[in-house]
Amino acid sequence: MMGRMQLEKEVQIPADAVQLAGSLVLPEHAVGLVAFAHGSGSSRFSPRNTFVARQLNQAGIATLLMDLLTEEEDRRYETRFDIDLLTDRLLQATYWLQKQPATKDLEIGYFGASTGAAAALKAAAALPSSVRAVVSRGGRPDLADEALAKVQSPTLLIVGGNDPVVLQLNRNAFEQLPGEKDLIIVPGATHLFEEPGTLEEVARLATGWFRSHLHSVPVA
Repeated sequence: MMGRMQLEKEVQIPADAVQLAGSLVLPEHAVGLVAFAHGSGSSRFSPRNTFVARQLNQAGIATLLMDLLTEEEDRRYETRFDIDLLTDRLLQATYWLQKQPATKDLEIGYFGASTGAAAALKAAAALPSSVRAVVSRGGRPDLADEALAKVQSPTLLIVGGNDPVVLQLNRNAFEQLPGEKDLIIVPGATHLFEEPGTLEEVARLATGWFRSHLHSVPVA
């Protein structure tokens, strides 16, 4: 569904005692919303996540790109890799989206990259009735630990064919996911999907997955 942008704005999301910065885009007649969980050391300005988000917007899917950590928190190595903290921040952002007039009626999916994929899966396990789909790009689903076996959301794992260590970790995690799932290997892609055409393939796959699983009533 192609349509003009109805709303694009910077938002502040309350989480614990901090405010997390985010960029919310709502296409006209949005068919769902995808919240992004970036990898450690990245931010809402990740060029790869931004690219995927814009492709989702073109397909009529709303997006929230957000910082899971404050600038001070992101400077601390141990905080960057605190999956429980990242999960909690994603959950609080989800609760915030469910309260906003413009987004409360949209079904929610998660797109996680690197360590953000573990946070997305753990959050999905905690909110089985709210999170309708998860997509992981070059993710570390193994870091979701025991939460993997509790994920009910349809999950797509996308891994580069030239990223052998992460590919094996994804294969192991894939076996533990109990529900609807798929593992797609993008030929020739390394961990960051920097090779020509590989990120476009990620966006195409993610768009198809979310379009299949987010079935919100369109927002006028």
